Amino acid sequence: MFSSFPSNFHDFKDWSWSRVEPYYQDRENRPLNAGNVSSWLADWSQVRAMIEETYWRFYVATTMDTADPQAARRYAGFVDGIYQSTRSADQVLKENLLASGLQPEGFEIPIRNLRAEAALFRPANLPLLSEELKLSRKYDEIIGAQTVSWEGRELTVSQLQPVYLDPDRERREQAWRLAARRQLADRAAIGDLWGRFMDVRGQLAANAGLPDYRSYRWAQKLRFAYTPQDCVTFHAAIEAVAVPAASRLYEKRRRRLGVSSLRPWDLDVDPLGHPPLHPFQTIAELEEKCEAMFRRVDPKLGEYFATMRREGLLDLDNRKDKAPGGYCTQFYAAQRPFIFANSVGVHDDVQTLLHEGGHAFHVFEAAHLPYYHQQEVPFEFGEVASMGMEFLAGPYLPASEGGFYTTQEAARARTEHLERAILFWPYMAVVDAFQHWVYEHHSTASDPDACDAEWDRLWERFMPGVDWSSLEAERMTGWQRKLHIHQ
Repeated sequence: MFSSFPSNFHDFKDWSWSRVEPYYQDRENRPLNAGNVSSWLADWSQVRAMIEETYWRFYVATTMDTADPQAARRYAGFVDGIYQSTRSADQVLKENLLASGLQPEGFEIPIRNLRAEAALFRPANLPLLSEELKLSRKYDEIIGAQTVSWEGRELTVSQLQPVYLDPDRERREQAWRLAARRQLADRAAIGDLWGRFMDVRGQLAANAGLPDYRSYRWAQKLRFAYTPQDCVTFHAAIEAVAVPAASRLYEKRRRRLGVSSLRPWDLDVDPLGHPPLHPFQTIAELEEKCEAMFRRVDPKLGEYFATMRREGLLDLDNRKDKAPGGYCTQFYAAQRPFIFANSVGVHDDVQTLLHEGGHAFHVFEAAHLPYYHQQEVPFEFGEVASMGMEFLAGPYLPASEGGFYTTQEAARARTEHLERAILFWPYMAVVDAFQHWVYEHHSTASDPDACDAEWDRLWERFMPGVDWSSLEAERMTGWQRKLHIHQ
């Protein structure tokens, strides 16, 4: 039967649940035994991989153009139709496999994960999970539409980033305030969306019989190795060690800039007055030079990236109505990654592509594993490859090594990267501690004003060194602009 199942997205994308369901029913009705468990799993993996790939291709289309109504309809239709139905069907197969006590070689971790997922499953949560995905798309739509008029041109907020590198402090401030005003214009809309997120998340936890959404999310993310209390301990360690180190870096920057206080628009400009780094002029140049750097890390990695370039698996430029941020996802049936970014011509764009490249190489390296369930990289471990790649590729930033810069510029870029790694830790603690507070205080945190106050409190705790006087509204609404909190 499974020989008739589509092997590529284009043949599958228009299927309805009624066409998919018989393939699940075949698995449900086939008795499991030691002789057929491998083929049973292989058939399930074939269907599961195609469904996941279709979901991600429809999702990617909505992020590439958040204003495309056809992409939005296809995504919502798939989420409400096939995707929601397969959650119930997958649950039956998980229960059958777990009840059999069987597992092929190398399936220990997937079995552990399937057991946790099966325990968390509730039919009443299916429409809520679909609603949460659609709310995430709404967040992308709001952020993607944010543009400003700058020097006679309409720019996205992201396209102002090169101005923050300008040695002219007055010009930097003007651009920063312009972006902030545009972002604050959506304060009420994001606040309203937040209330809807919280309603959904609270009900997800309640339906699962859990005390709060943090507990639900812990199980959903398959976190077996550490607890919420470990995170609190980590926050305290960051406060004790990283915050003082970051404060010293901010003070050094302030002195070098020769300003009385460090303002938010002073954080990206070179503190020694060097001209801004301009790593690339075109997206093709960004791709070409990152490929050369990956080849220097390892020829195999360079060839993986070359495959992505040939097969159109990159969308790297920033434009109006494009979703924020950057990500790497996986097209499971095709056994290919896809990288999405918002590049505007600054060094951060290089680091982002190196980072997402690390994720992509995980996908290539896992492709030989026989079952879909083995190819899923855990959230936290995925960052080992991506954060690691940022540093592994660092020595090849000079043009002489295939990269972007002179030797002196490459040294500046690496110094900046190392310093930003230290500065990131306190900010990470703000974001993480904020989310712990949100889901421990669900009723209070459903009010955006309360979220503003808590974000401000955490900012003062972890982020000293930058002067936000007269910018209180901009500072306290920072949580609205961190997409991980919403999505």
